[in-house]
Amino acid sequence: MRKTIIRLEQTDSTNRYLREHGAAGEGMTVVVAGFQTAGRGQGTNTWESEPGKNLLMSILWTPKEEESLPSAASVRMSMGRLFLFSEAGALAVGRALASYTDGITLKWPNDIYWKDYKISGTLIETAVGGRGLRSCLYGVGINVNQTVFRSDAPNPVSLAQILGHEVDVEEVMQRVLDAFDQEITAVSEGRAEEVSRRYHASLYRRSGYHLYRDGEGPFEAEIVRVEDDGHLMLCDSASRIRRYAFKEVEFILPAT
Repeated sequence: MRKTIIRLEQTDSTNRYLREHGAAGEGMTVVVAGFQTAGRGQGTNTWESEPGKNLLMSILWTPKEEESLPSAASVRMSMGRLFLFSEAGALAVGRALASYTDGITLKWPNDIYWKDYKISGTLIETAVGGRGLRSCLYGVGINVNQTVFRSDAPNPVSLAQILGHEVDVEEVMQRVLDAFDQEITAVSEGRAEEVSRRYHASLYRRSGYHLYRDGEGPFEAEIVRVEDDGHLMLCDSASRIRRYAFKEVEFILPAT
């Protein structure tokens, strides 16, 4: 897949930069920055990062024209299974990080965890038009070499903390991009069930009962599945099925 890489010393947001300056045409356009002054996480969250220590990048993927044509399969993929692209992005980052250490899992919807600690987060924006999926924009933050975290994030960790030594940020980026190429290719070739199966197999808390909290309070439950549209299905200890959109349920983490 064609890749164009734009390197910035500093920007407010790599996602914003790509939205405004992203190259036209199929393939991947990547913006990587040494520092973001307004890096975002999901919702109103921000992403803490020391300058030059971590991997901060955005990936704009534009499908080939024939992949955007309004065939029945393409429309179903674009309109009914957009979460598949979130699964593919999480799998790509997870695969890259798993090449460095064991214990990597995917926390719904697309955070990457090492054991009970968050090492990466992704913000995904999709654009859909009359001809199907137009593009996906992935904003990726990976804690690589930062060892002191000052924000109120409950459980950050970096590769350097896990491995006991610093890691080449450029190498991490190349591994992520190679994995993105493979996962997006799987999606564009129609291997949706394969991607979804691997996503479920990689989930944080994929088996057993664990603590969660929703508007009714804390409860114990096990993951049933993640639906095609991204809703999380849990079964609580009373055998009640609970269905959640993002931000409607909280994972209660063990004391760290």
